[in-house]
Amino acid sequence: MRYGQTCFFILLLLFGLALGHAPARADALDDALVHFTADDFDETITGINDVAASGSPRAAVILQALQSGALMYSAEKKTVYIQDGDNKLFDAATGQPVPGDPPADLDTVNINNRLRGAIDAALGGLTLLSSDPGKRLEAADAVFKSRQASVLPTLEAALAKETDGRIRRVLLQARAAILLNSADATDADKLAAVDVIRQRDDQDALAVLSSLPSGTAAPVMTAANAAIDAIQKRLALWSLVQNAWYGLSLGSVLLLAAIGLAITFGVMGVINMAHGEMVMIGAYVTFVVQETIRNRAPGLFDYSLAIAIPLAFLVAGFIGVMIERCIIRFLYGRPLETLLATWGLSLILQQAVRTIFGPNNREVGNPSFMSGAFDLGGITITYNRLWIICFALAVFVALLGLLRFTRFGLEMRAVTQNRTMAASMGIRTSRVDALTFGLGSGIAGMAGVALSQIDNVSPNLGQSYIIDSFMVVVFGGVGNLWGTFAGSLLLGVANKFLEPVAGAVLGKIAILVFIILFIQKRPRGMFALKGRAVEA
Repeated sequence: MRYGQTCFFILLLLFGLALGHAPARADALDDALVHFTADDFDETITGINDVAASGSPRAAVILQALQSGALMYSAEKKTVYIQDGDNKLFDAATGQPVPGDPPADLDTVNINNRLRGAIDAALGGLTLLSSDPGKRLEAADAVFKSRQASVLPTLEAALAKETDGRIRRVLLQARAAILLNSADATDADKLAAVDVIRQRDDQDALAVLSSLPSGTAAPVMTAANAAIDAIQKRLALWSLVQNAWYGLSLGSVLLLAAIGLAITFGVMGVINMAHGEMVMIGAYVTFVVQETIRNRAPGLFDYSLAIAIPLAFLVAGFIGVMIERCIIRFLYGRPLETLLATWGLSLILQQAVRTIFGPNNREVGNPSFMSGAFDLGGITITYNRLWIICFALAVFVALLGLLRFTRFGLEMRAVTQNRTMAASMGIRTSRVDALTFGLGSGIAGMAGVALSQIDNVSPNLGQSYIIDSFMVVVFGGVGNLWGTFAGSLLLGVANKFLEPVAGAVLGKIAILVFIILFIQKRPRGMFALKGRAVEA
């Protein structure tokens, strides 16, 4: 009997405690909301911290409303509301709709940049214990940037429960950032915090270490300055790596644009000024494919590039064959006339595209697998650039295989090295010329598919790459694919390293001057073709 009575009294006690705590939390939220009615930034910060500390399930909704400018107040009634998109009012504390007309003195709770940081920190503190690892990581990063001391208890609780190593590391960095700005932390704790933040090695870490409060102890300042120097050196190194990556990315674009020109120029000796328009045609084929898929089969959008690549090759290749058969074959041996004819043809093609599609840029979307980016060490790699590099390498390898292991490749190499001898051996050089021109134009069309993912699709797209393509071909060696490969990568990297120093325009001029001087020493480029006709 005594056991039953004891259990009964324990249940009564727990029930009473539960009843006592519930109003307390509601009262805490109500008291916190009153701060928002004062129309004072300091009071608003107090309200943000108190709302976050209230433990109310409405806390995140209220702070998000404040962040988006939807938190309203009535100074006369000392009441706070949330306004939705239809201008309907809801009580901030309960979430219930407010009947009747809104208060006459209804106004928005104003915020500034300092308050936005406090809101981010408070929302971060509320999601530090979320079940979603991604949200916990974002919350920890938000707390690190804001360095709000009020979040420290929640941060300690999150650290005690966190098992994910990456999230735990960011939580420790956020705790260290708060301790560095705390007047109550000991010098030993701050020195340890400097070491933790130093391991982050990014601009946010520099911002924390560079903004220590006045009165910080000398040993802590010395350690912070040493950490700043180390981070700056490491960031400078990563900046070089990032520029090298951008250079490789630009080099892959140049490789795609120039590789078809290298074939045409090398085998046929034709200066094709309409090559850039083949790139442009490939980009517009991509646009047409995506528009068709959007209107008829939206579920296939992620496959749009896989459909566009062979179509662009066929369309641009067919146009290339028609150009060779109708214009170029009558102008062999007359390079000036060929240059003028293809230049005029490029203007005709541009105007034709303007007439059909209009002069404005056209939207070409990224499939899901080409969207976004990821961090690798201290650099950021975008998926679209990564895929373009892989695509350029795949096209290069496929072209090498075509030239090396097929009959057409053998005939093309024979015509390249000695056209007269190849003709005497029964090779139809006119057929090789037409197919070679079509192959070079088709590869340019595939380059347009890739460039549509990183550049504006417009009638002037090809003009942005034609000069750079010729520079790559001449620098690498006319008609030599390995020379085109090396030349595109070298010029791409050089361009990206010169841009921060000399600017985009002066950087291109410097590269052009370098190529002119280089050709004076090696007229055939880095990798000159070998053959009796070439060497004669």
